[in-house]
Amino acid sequence: MRSIHPSAALVRQKYALVSSLKAQGLSVAADGARPVATDSFLVMDGETAPIATRTLVIADQGRGFTRGGDGQPARIAFGAQDAAIGNAFVHAHVAGPEAPTAADPESLALFTLAERVAGADITVLINGPTGTGKEVLARTIHRASPRADQPFVAINCAALPETMLEAMLFGHQKGSFTGASGSGDGFFRAADGGTLLLDEIAEMPLGLQAKLLRVLQEREVIPIGATQAIPVDVRIIACANRDLAEEVAAGRFRADLYYRLSVFPLTTRPLAERPQDIPALTAAMILRHAGTRSVVPWPDASAVEALMAHDWPGNVRELENVVQRAMLFAAGDTISASHIIFDRRPTPQADAVPARAAATGETLANVVQFSEFHAIRETLAACGGSRIETARRLGISERTLRYRLAKAREQGEDFARSTRMSA
Repeated sequence: MRSIHPSAALVRQKYALVSSLKAQGLSVAADGARPVATDSFLVMDGETAPIATRTLVIADQGRGFTRGGDGQPARIAFGAQDAAIGNAFVHAHVAGPEAPTAADPESLALFTLAERVAGADITVLINGPTGTGKEVLARTIHRASPRADQPFVAINCAALPETMLEAMLFGHQKGSFTGASGSGDGFFRAADGGTLLLDEIAEMPLGLQAKLLRVLQEREVIPIGATQAIPVDVRIIACANRDLAEEVAAGRFRADLYYRLSVFPLTTRPLAERPQDIPALTAAMILRHAGTRSVVPWPDASAVEALMAHDWPGNVRELENVVQRAMLFAAGDTISASHIIFDRRPTPQADAVPARAAATGETLANVVQFSEFHAIRETLAACGGSRIETARRLGISERTLRYRLAKAREQGEDFARSTRMSA
């Protein structure tokens, strides 16, 4: 855990800031404690920087963040009206890019719980909408666990070809199938000793779910083409953006695998339900994408108000898109509300569907399908034909999108042509 070494003057004048940093997982070093290489120093403007490269100077007058360099410490200035975003910049700077970002009390409680779970070598299931930080939570568990020095391997079950998923998970021997010109270890053996994240586990085919269950129970894999099992020592963290209990009830997910994965379930919430995380995430994203800029763009009160008022259907991923656009549009060192451009949400034309249904006597299934095709067409056009981005915005897997596109082509819908025409 990183520690901060605040000066006595800073503790007196910025006690709320120090308390906020402690709540977000940073420890405050005791007076006279010997600093280590990852520690940071916080001093007030006018005080001497103990080690310039690891010191952040904080001022009450003005507003802005300047990176350190050439023997000079980093500097930040903000008043009480900018406390939320100012505190967020301080945390993002001293905690580093690997640290999780949260300020909402429930989010902080979730990360605290995750760190406690990390010490117990048990399987964890993380449920939550797309783009709410499930992988960030999984990495937090790994880094806080005894396996932290071993591999962390993350795979997206929906992004891998279904025909190759078994070989990529469990490995294969040379010649075991067409195209297998060499042997492969598979992700389980690649993560041996560490943590394997199975993202979008709900997209895994039922047949493969049975084989995964056996691996979890026996702690060994049998590569395709092999006759001998190979022991593996892997901690599993599974993520799903759909309720797996409902998937089990619908027959799309094995009940026995669900109970094997759900030893300790955690849930991430939509960004709109944790508004205090928005300034914290915004500051972290600005620092991440500021590149080599010496003066980092600062979101003013109007920008923060606009961000807090949005409902964030795309969650944290949408926020990152908005922040990157705002940094591009802001020519100076201030991001204002005029620079905040939200993603256009794909919405079917409300009156077109009932009118068409009434005129043609279509069934409810046809109406739903028409709405679905319309949403896909509009989103494809908005994404310039990118299937990856389209699937992300619609909240479905790329495999599901491919299936929907194939179904549309069978019924005479040419999405590729309509996308080119709208470009």
